[in-house]
Amino acid sequence: MSTALDLRADGPPLVIPYVMAGVVPDWLDLVRGAAEAGADAVEIGLPFSDPMLDGPTVQRAAALSAARGGRPRPLLDELAGLDVGVPLVVMTYANVAMTLTPDRGVAGFVEHLASVGVRGVIVPDLPLEESAEYRARAAEAGVAAVLLAAPSCGDDRCREIARASAGFVYCMSSMRVTGERADLAATAGQTARRVKAVTDLPVVTGFGISAVEHAVQACEDADGVVIGSVLMRMLVDGAPVAEVVEEVAAYRRALSSVHHSPAGG
Repeated sequence: MSTALDLRADGPPLVIPYVMAGVVPDWLDLVRGAAEAGADAVEIGLPFSDPMLDGPTVQRAAALSAARGGRPRPLLDELAGLDVGVPLVVMTYANVAMTLTPDRGVAGFVEHLASVGVRGVIVPDLPLEESAEYRARAAEAGVAAVLLAAPSCGDDRCREIARASAGFVYCMSSMRVTGERADLAATAGQTARRVKAVTDLPVVTGFGISAVEHAVQACEDADGVVIGSVLMRMLVDGAPVAEVVEEVAAYRRALSSVHHSPAGG
């Protein structure tokens, strides 16, 4: 297991697939397979009853996980000892972060992530202004607190988010929840360019990366992409893990030949 969320911004664009923990019985095989297929990191979602940024597909994946008995802490514990050779990044919500270890709050949450080998964390509904303790505790635990930048953020706000983020900056392609789209929003490139102008961290675009062509287009400006709903839709529709792994490999093959400008501000 990698010991830090140290993603490069000067090589081929980054491929970060999203996997809802517990969505299928062999979900860990998907994490392993994605890494073997060339993923640079794997984002692990935790099922939650009120996911404000997750669209219908990821909500269906969360519901399947919950119906199978999936709960955040036991699912995280399944990651312990999992050696896939790339960093694991957990995405969850503030309610889970604050209550996973009720007696220790956010400090206990990030320490638990570190204890099972997680190297990054995304809590999208925790505002920057309320995140200081969370970010400090995450840094102490050796877990990178990745922050999100939205198209609605002004230049000053992008700069503040970039300075506070660790590991990479996650750029929302549009002001919409996650989900598959027919086209990549024009705001994807605009937001990535504005964030790259103020940071040396990798800038990764997500939300609506629904086809290989979208990923290639996004990486004209960004340093990589998160691929989520398209993979989870395949799973919830009954595709075997091996087929989803091949989809990750297709993104990796396409992006390995893409040249982009490295981050730098």
